[in-house]
Amino acid sequence: MTVSEDVCTEAAGVKVVSTTTADTMAVGTAAQELHLKRGEFAIAVHLGLIRLIVRQDGGRPRVGHDELDRLRAQEGFPEALRARVRTVGTAKGAQQLGISPDRFTRLARAGCFTPITFYLNRYRAIVWLYLADEVAGFAARESRLLVGRSPAWLLGRLEGGADCRARNWRSRRVERLLSLTEDPWARAAVLAETLDPVQLAEVIDDPYERAYLARIRPEPAFGPTGPPLARETMAHLMRADEPDEMLWRRVSLIMELDNARETRPAPSPGGEWREFEPPGDGRAPEPNVRADARSVPADSAPDPASFSVPVPDHAAVPVPVVGSRYGSGPDSVHVPTGVAEPALGLLARIGLRRRVSKATGRQRPGRGRAPYDT
Repeated sequence: MTVSEDVCTEAAGVKVVSTTTADTMAVGTAAQELHLKRGEFAIAVHLGLIRLIVRQDGGRPRVGHDELDRLRAQEGFPEALRARVRTVGTAKGAQQLGISPDRFTRLARAGCFTPITFYLNRYRAIVWLYLADEVAGFAARESRLLVGRSPAWLLGRLEGGADCRARNWRSRRVERLLSLTEDPWARAAVLAETLDPVQLAEVIDDPYERAYLARIRPEPAFGPTGPPLARETMAHLMRADEPDEMLWRRVSLIMELDNARETRPAPSPGGEWREFEPPGDGRAPEPNVRADARSVPADSAPDPASFSVPVPDHAAVPVPVVGSRYGSGPDSVHVPTGVAEPALGLLARIGLRRRVSKATGRQRPGRGRAPYDT
């Protein structure tokens, strides 16, 4: 039994309208009307050949009747549409190029062409599929790679154990999802999916932000269906697995998060920011004279008046509204604490430089480094 992949589309990237249900249809019904299989329809959505819409009251993406009319009016429908989303595996791809399946696999591992989707066979092995049009285009551009001895760069890449299929598929998918939306939080959710939970926690300290990104992550056009094994495989393939790619994804996520936090903060539990008032009149608390007096002999106890603490001028400044730790409201005022609060640089946030604690001003050991004494 095979388990196929549903190519995802992001709800935030499709057109949002106030149309009624009568003007649209479910994606499953639309696939039947367009004479497309489930996987072919998902690929068409991923390639931008079919536009989905989302109602303002939420729900899964749907397809408008006007979109179906547009596709039906195209020349050569439905054969032309099906030809654009037709995929081939290793055997059919090699037959199309007139080469052996082994040579086709080596070209794919070297990154000569990019998979569009995959499925799991009965042995739970990943079987990559490629667009037939792209395979034909590669044969027209790089015909010299199909015959004779392979060039040195290709042999060196394969001898080094390179396999670019998962990375190329992931890059293609991420770029497509990013092109579907301009919302910075939705874009950050796409990039967050490329990091494992440990790395994601290193980049995003706030658990509420991580929960928000997980809630708005892209979903398949047909909904989160399929067996758990297929979903686990999809999540595993979406994560960067090479050092240079992981570094690039971390940097991209940090830049997108900075933009998102400037646009609006992530919602807090309950959707409201809480306001904390300073105790009493906002002045510094007086020490517990009785408790201090018990710790010294009675004849040497100091005068309680000597425990008075001078209050700095800034102690009476109102405490700002507490929101996200990355920013306050427009009316908030920064309260000096007397302790240096250095800002974390980009290198520290991606793990290449030791972090600096804002509370103590001491450096924290970076990932994989032993702590040291200051």
